[in-house]
Amino acid sequence: METKSIKKILIANRGEIAIRIIKTCKELGIAAVAVYSDVDHYSPHTRYADESYNIGAAPAKLSYLNAEKIIEIALQTKTDAIHPGYGFLSENADFAQLVEENGLIFIGPKAQSIKLMGDKTAARDLAIKAGIPIVPGTTKPVKSVAEAQQIADELGFPVLLKAAGGGGGKGMRIISSPNEMENGLQTAKSEALSAFKDNRVYIEKYITNPRHIEVQILADQYGNVIHLGERECSIQRRHQKIIEESPSTYLDGSIREQLTQAAISLVKMSGYTNAGTLEFIFDQNKKFYFLEMNTRLQVEHPVTEMRVGFDLVAEQIRIAEGKKLSFTQEDINFIGNSIECRIYAEDPSNNFFPSTGKIAELKVPSGFGIRDDRGVETGSIVTAYYDPLISKLISWGRTREEARKRLSAALSDYILYGIINNIDFCHSIINHPQFVKGEYDTGFIHKYFEDIYKNDIPENIIQSAIIGSIATYLSQQKKIRINTAGDSHSRWKNKQVD
Repeated sequence: METKSIKKILIANRGEIAIRIIKTCKELGIAAVAVYSDVDHYSPHTRYADESYNIGAAPAKLSYLNAEKIIEIALQTKTDAIHPGYGFLSENADFAQLVEENGLIFIGPKAQSIKLMGDKTAARDLAIKAGIPIVPGTTKPVKSVAEAQQIADELGFPVLLKAAGGGGGKGMRIISSPNEMENGLQTAKSEALSAFKDNRVYIEKYITNPRHIEVQILADQYGNVIHLGERECSIQRRHQKIIEESPSTYLDGSIREQLTQAAISLVKMSGYTNAGTLEFIFDQNKKFYFLEMNTRLQVEHPVTEMRVGFDLVAEQIRIAEGKKLSFTQEDINFIGNSIECRIYAEDPSNNFFPSTGKIAELKVPSGFGIRDDRGVETGSIVTAYYDPLISKLISWGRTREEARKRLSAALSDYILYGIINNIDFCHSIINHPQFVKGEYDTGFIHKYFEDIYKNDIPENIIQSAIIGSIATYLSQQKKIRINTAGDSHSRWKNKQVD
């Protein structure tokens, strides 16, 4: 099979994942090209790259979702390949096809694989053919409110509306009764279109408080498929992960073997190549169901890297060049435990309402077994245009308890002033007795931090507030005030838990 050496990569993304990819490029001697929207002009990733180019106005649809503009810059800079990161166009088959049609290398799966496995409904259909259990629901997108109502009646409420063209909690809504369907479907489709340029939504039965566990895989173009273990992702808010760890405390050796082999068999059946993650949920009887596949690099990939010692981005590039994997399944040694906290600009005491403003001071913890992947610095502006992820704080330890204590100490040392954030909330979670014991599920936050939801804010109100924040930001671009309400030493630090 023909191989091609990649000399220059354009990163079609922003923030911490752009910096993460650029770091690997530098280590491999590959030139990195960054793109940025108007509001990201001074973002760290634009300075860290070898070259940086403006890609359009702040709204994602005019910049980071502008496939034609990205291709134009890639050709202009004589780039060999494009890495999409996660989110935005990373799971867009049309974009992957456009990259290939312009003689560029897409660092990810082939367009047909994204259509098959990145499309959540098509992946569910393939899982059925492979004999892997799926959560009851549709394998086709719903076309109308009436059809959605009929399917929900057959499945029984509650049901879950999910975006067919992407993940990360975008375009996802729990529907508990018939009168919630029309607004829920409209909102899910709108959010999916905004996040993925794809408004298709499907329905599945909502399984209450499962364990959410995923398997990281790598596959080259020579038929070699390996897994790099599992990650537990059950600590979530609004269906988005906050804390991830590996290995999962829920699995024993036998179930782990069944799970990883199911993931590998599904990947082989699909002909998938590059990095990918297969997500499963476990019921209370430890029976697992295939949920979906993310045909990209995951936000939480550092958890895996900390345990196995391999650079997943470097392997992605190697596979995209047409080379074989640099290691086999037998070469992988799973050492110790790793835990990751996602640091968000949001207010946990106000239903995780997004926070915007200027970072007045940022001091990141360090030390043995600690890693921080971030896309901001002191003076950075957090806007309402994009996901409020600030950084990812990751720990490693020889045992889970060592990793947990190391992460707890790092969170205590993390200084982030100027914006409201969830640092102390994360600290409370990993020190909660149920988390310490490893006995938790996706209902953890709702159960043990129920006061967050006492004044639950309707989604349409949140969206209106975000729109208002954007309007305010635009009117004050030259006079952005520092939001000093974000003292990281909040009441969560001293919250008493049962």
